[in-house]
Amino acid sequence: MKYTVRQAKPEEFRDIGRLMVTVYAALEGFPSQKEQPEYYQLLENIGEITNKPHTQLLVAVSSEGKVEGAVVYFSDMSSYGSGGTATSQKNASGFRLLAVNPEVRGMGIGKLLTQACIEKAREDGNQQLIIHSTEFMKVAWKMYEKMGFKRSEDLDFMQGKLPVFGFRLNLPPKKLPEKKG
Repeated sequence: MKYTVRQAKPEEFRDIGRLMVTVYAALEGFPSQKEQPEYYQLLENIGEITNKPHTQLLVAVSSEGKVEGAVVYFSDMSSYGSGGTATSQKNASGFRLLAVNPEVRGMGIGKLLTQACIEKAREDGNQQLIIHSTEFMKVAWKMYEKMGFKRSEDLDFMQGKLPVFGFRLNLPPKKLPEKKG
């Protein structure tokens, strides 16, 4: 099946929020809704994040038009909204809250969404792409590392009692087309 990545539509926000809550609540060992109510409220109301500057909610959509995955992309880290030093990073983009429908895991949707964020960061002229993950998302860690992301301890922080680990992908500067003549 072929999937395309595009910006989410407001009428999809509620379903995307439900998808994110389902995905994160199912992570073995991940804090529950009772332990981190603000985090789950953020997930459930994910459409509201698009009101922040420099922020887009991207979705992977099947050829039948079904949203099967989503991620929040930030073209400027000042809107990223995490702990630690990430929001002070310059010439950087980031993404957070990547979620893929469990029914279609393993079909490359997470990689497709990550690749879309890499391309957006390049288009935005940024030199790095920053992400965070937890020990409960080790499957995603492997994918990120295969795509060139490196652990960056300077970006680590604690979210309550939960350690959150930073990763960085350095992006080479865009080459300008050579002038003829």
